[in-house]
Amino acid sequence: MARRCEVTGKGVQTGNNVSHANNKSRRRFLPNVREVVFMSDMLRRNVRLKVSAHGLRSVEHNGGIDAWLLKTSDDKLSPDAVRLKRALKKVTAKAA
Repeated sequence: MARRCEVTGKGVQTGNNVSHANNKSRRRFLPNVREVVFMSDMLRRNVRLKVSAHGLRSVEHNGGIDAWLLKTSDDKLSPDAVRLKRALKKVTAKAA
């Protein structure tokens, strides 16, 4: 399982464990990534994405997964999210 948020791109970071004696050993800081099911209003179906807690809050703050995907640039999204964004653009173009 790749520990990367499909919405924000947040991933694993590395650093040091530092003991009281100032000994340093390498460690990994893992993001809080969960598989979440969003309801897409425009596509009329459920969308399953791996999202960090911060990404989930961002999506909800911006009015749902549809609004978030249409607002965000493609280079910040995962390939699955870009596919969803293209499907959303098709639906909006068909409706207009």
